[in-house]
Amino acid sequence: MSEKTQQRAVVKSAVMSEDMLNEAIYISADVVKKHKKQKKIAEEVKKAMDKKYGPTWHCVVGKNYGSFVTFDAKHLLFFYLDDQAILLFKRG
Repeated sequence: MSEKTQQRAVVKSAVMSEDMLNEAIYISADVVKKHKKQKKIAEEVKKAMDKKYGPTWHCVVGKNYGSFVTFDAKHLLFFYLDDQAILLFKRG
């Protein structure tokens, strides 16, 4: 992960390996550069994580939401990338 991407990402909660965390942030930053719509960002991040780490990943992107989720062990990340909150977790 580049230093610039690392500065833009603020991790609030992570239950995953550092390698997976770095890759998830890198993927997310790349998608955010290409898309502005939150739904499209969530869709593309989810698809990329499914491809890289196997299904089934879920992704929520937004500025104001609550959540309560069940996730597979060591497969949760909640972080801010610029002004967007991104919740990413694997279940199933």
